[in-house]
Amino acid sequence: MCLAIPGKVLEIQAVEPMRAARVQFGGIIRQVSLDFVPEAKVGDYVMVHVGFAISLVDAAEADRTYKVLSELGMLEAELPPADSE
Repeated sequence: MCLAIPGKVLEIQAVEPMRAARVQFGGIIRQVSLDFVPEAKVGDYVMVHVGFAISLVDAAEADRTYKVLSELGMLEAELPPADSE
């Protein structure tokens, strides 16, 4: 099953031809495309699916979603260890 996972935008980068960001998911940081959410800015939370931010989400909703996914043990399946890239 594929899920969208909330993450916090740490830094926005121009990676031609796309707009990208470093996004933090708990202790993991990944590069994510922001092309579908051009309004996203540093400090915002975005829902990320297969490397693409697909929507903005408020911090409280991101926290609730993260807690539920963690309790279900689904974060480990969706976010491989950082050294697996």
